[in-house]
Amino acid sequence: MSAPMDTESASGEQPLPANHRFLRRAALRRRNPKLRETDVTVTPEPAVKRAVKATMLGNAMEWFDFGVYAYLAVTIGKVFFPSGNDTAQVLSSLATFAAAFLVRPLGGMVFGPLGDRIGRKKVLALTMILMSTATFAIGVLPGYATVGLWAPAMLILFRMVQGFSTGGEYGGAATFIAEYAPDKRRGFFGSFLEFGTLIGYTFAAVLVTVLQTVLSDAQMLDWGWRIPFLVAAPMGLVGLYLRMKLEETPAFKEMEESSAQSAPQERVPFLQRFAGLWPAITVCIALVAAYNVADYILLSYMPTYLQNTVGYSGTAGLMAIVIVMLILMALINAVGRLSDSIGRKPLLLAGSIGFLVLPVPAFLLIGTGHWASVFAGLLLLGLPLLCLLATMSSVLPALFPTALRYGALAIAFNVSVSLFGGTAPLAVEALVSATGNDLMPAYYVMAFAVVGMIAAATLKESAGKPLEGSPPSVATREEARELVQAQYERA
Repeated sequence: MSAPMDTESASGEQPLPANHRFLRRAALRRRNPKLRETDVTVTPEPAVKRAVKATMLGNAMEWFDFGVYAYLAVTIGKVFFPSGNDTAQVLSSLATFAAAFLVRPLGGMVFGPLGDRIGRKKVLALTMILMSTATFAIGVLPGYATVGLWAPAMLILFRMVQGFSTGGEYGGAATFIAEYAPDKRRGFFGSFLEFGTLIGYTFAAVLVTVLQTVLSDAQMLDWGWRIPFLVAAPMGLVGLYLRMKLEETPAFKEMEESSAQSAPQERVPFLQRFAGLWPAITVCIALVAAYNVADYILLSYMPTYLQNTVGYSGTAGLMAIVIVMLILMALINAVGRLSDSIGRKPLLLAGSIGFLVLPVPAFLLIGTGHWASVFAGLLLLGLPLLCLLATMSSVLPALFPTALRYGALAIAFNVSVSLFGGTAPLAVEALVSATGNDLMPAYYVMAFAVVGMIAAATLKESAGKPLEGSPPSVATREEARELVQAQYERA
């Protein structure tokens, strides 16, 4: 249902720009809560499931790319960097991993506002093309032994293309699902985005484990490491096909229709558009930092830690991580559904508290080097992460209004990931090397758990409520009638 058109005031005051007009209408809607049935967005479950499937696959693709690189960090260090010092090679490889995160905020600044202007669907298709192309390109690069310093230079270039494209991926995917999902089930459907994260990581770990099992070390160094990167091409084509078949989100279409009724206005300066959003942006950065540090240390850095610090078999370590991820995959949608019932804040606080008290026991168990203890330690880290993973995709989009959601979320998310998440593997490996203290990763996670706890405590509960700037969203017309009827019964 289109909102009424804004017109000039009697005093001759110029109408607000499109994004601001939409925000003003949202404020008026909040002040006058009487809804008609036609004001309620009805999104049938099959449409929501199609949106979830397409965005989930793209997210799986993103984390498959990053997971493959992380799990092959030791091998990639040997292929692309000068030989002589194993630790220097690993650190160089992890530094290249972190380099991709330097350009993620730039990607967020480009793709996020673009997604608010031309649509979520088009931008998500573009990020998929860039991401899969860059990953495939890494798989065909020559190594240091063939072209010398050109090898790490080209590796860094394509890693930065990956980072630039993923700068628009998560914010767009989370926005897309949040704007499609009914208000009462946003936590459940949002959890599928992180289910895609776990699928990507798991597929990467399984593929790397199989290759390390069936190929010799020499074969892995020669050509085996390339296979996971080459898989990106067909995965990207499938994801692109699914995304191109989607319709734009109901919230964005309503905003477009409302803006189309008013005369075009000159574009508002970039920073001015986000005026008033800085408290929400700060909370977003803090939450993303807390869960991404834990996420990257558990799912990306742990194979390197097990192999280099604990002296544990790389294959056995990956298998333990795979089993933990399968457990998280089995539980994540149930936890997402739970967040719709009890709220997001209790789960965010539970996850943060878990990361405050469990990392030291977990890393002590991992440090024993026995498979059962390693697995138990990894699971201790995985369970609090589950509380954050299952809720974050529904929490973060709800922080921002529809007209600015993609841009604000993409920028805040990627600034935080770049500063804290992507650098976590490099930071903790450097701390372990510098101090000789194998518990440094635990202390690092605990420090950011405090940040997450403070951010979660200040968060306004969003479970079951409409997104800011959007009308209520339900799954059926019957639910819309019930919602309108309930409003009059309360009056």
